[in-house]
Amino acid sequence: MAASKPVEAAGGGGGAGLSRWQLALVLGAPILLGAGALYLWGRRAARRGSKGASERKTPEGRASPGPCGGGGGGQPDGPGHEETSPLDRAQAAKNKGNKYFKAGKYEQAIQCYTEAISLCPPEKNLDLSTFYQNRAAAYEQLQKWTEVAQDCTKAVELNPKYVKALFRRAKAHEKLDNKKECLEDVTAVCILEAFQNQQSMLLADKVLKLLGKEKAKEKYKNREPLMPSPQFIKSYFSSFTDDIISQPLLKGEKSDEDKDKEGEASEVKENSGYLRAKQYMEEENYDKIISESTKEIEAKGKYMAEALLLRATFYLLIGNANAAKPDLDHVISMEDANVKLRANALIKRGSMYMQQQQPMLSTQDFNMAADIDPQNADVYHHRGQLKILLDQIEEAVEDFDECIRLRPDSALAQAQKCFALYRQAYTGSNALPVQVAMKGFEDVIKKFPKCAEGYALYAQALTDQQQFGKADEMYDKCIDLEPDNATTYVHKGGNLDKAIEMFNKAINLAKSEMEMAHLYSLCDAAYAQTEVAKKYGLKPPTL
Repeated sequence: MAASKPVEAAGGGGGAGLSRWQLALVLGAPILLGAGALYLWGRRAARRGSKGASERKTPEGRASPGPCGGGGGGQPDGPGHEETSPLDRAQAAKNKGNKYFKAGKYEQAIQCYTEAISLCPPEKNLDLSTFYQNRAAAYEQLQKWTEVAQDCTKAVELNPKYVKALFRRAKAHEKLDNKKECLEDVTAVCILEAFQNQQSMLLADKVLKLLGKEKAKEKYKNREPLMPSPQFIKSYFSSFTDDIISQPLLKGEKSDEDKDKEGEASEVKENSGYLRAKQYMEEENYDKIISESTKEIEAKGKYMAEALLLRATFYLLIGNANAAKPDLDHVISMEDANVKLRANALIKRGSMYMQQQQPMLSTQDFNMAADIDPQNADVYHHRGQLKILLDQIEEAVEDFDECIRLRPDSALAQAQKCFALYRQAYTGSNALPVQVAMKGFEDVIKKFPKCAEGYALYAQALTDQQQFGKADEMYDKCIDLEPDNATTYVHKGGNLDKAIEMFNKAINLAKSEMEMAHLYSLCDAAYAQTEVAKKYGLKPPTL
């Protein structure tokens, strides 16, 4: 897919902050990008400290007491004095304007800067650009945003890499609600400043999030529900080991009749919508699951609780959390239902809350699941993922250990534990050397070669260690195993044009409006950087 239209960009926070590690699992399987802003240009660069949020409010040039015009910085004209040049008189007017600016007399400052502009020889580009930028600073104090944008445009035309004018124009575009133009200007500032200034990074993050939310809201509202591939659905269910609804039909539940030639499910011995739905699951005929489950629910049949949970699960899989929640709430409230069903509903609702960035509600559900079903390995696996998201690494490791104790063959839990141990080593909160943690990933993918999550998490660690070639190999293996896992396309490296293609593909696979907004932000960031690179003659970056 071509780099069609701009989208937004924001990735992880810059360095060792939590945002770099905010990796939640969408519905318990695919990884969801966390919030924060790290432009893709610097994604694979060595970590650098960022400058403080220094305000760019003051005009440029030293203030001096000369009159606004003609006085040559206070030196009178007349016999015994050399005539001052037009540039000298312009500088004197600017200096007087600076004095008024610092005194808070912005209208007078504007008059002096205007005179400086009129006096300045047109070939003096840098000086003239400074005068326009200074006048824009005065207009900014008066909140005349259109005039700010116009003067900054003049300044940038005269001095294309004028960071102060670009940033001031970006702020004016933000006030004028010109998000696309704001994004382009602040992207140029971030690149020209080598991602060193926190103030410009924060503005980039802000506008990208706004753009992402706007685009996701529109697209998500109008999109058709999309059933994931059979491979994705199997991967999702593999993240649960105590999920009754994913277990095969028991002997005696289905008849010995052959399926008809059209592939329709054979009749089950009981007239049950739920059992038919289960049979459709075995046949990978997933589009009929919701309708058959609904029949069981409307009939208030024997398997009503199971049907509610199955329908909720497939609502989640097609990205309809609003429809899933009432069904999950219903199962959780059924005190006479199988405890495994209620625990599974709590885990899925907790994972949904985690995806929606509601960690308190997510924690409550996981804790309740652990209380009612303490031997359920799935509780500890999914709660451990939340602990990683919250940067509670030691508690995450404890949960993964408990999951592995209960289910030693849990590939996902072992991969996630390995990631948690790597996190401890990487941040220095544990003496475990990074190389030992990296070896742990090798052991996991060797023991569980079909676990896509193991390759994905290992690839993230390799990227942190700047082993980009090997990281891409791991991402490729993950894509082979899960070709429609949106997150893999997000994290995988490549040039920006390739990244935009990946992001656009991931957007169409997003399972929630929030996930889609993050992806739009990432895509727009990549797009903006390619446009800025072309505009300013910079070498397009690789990720």
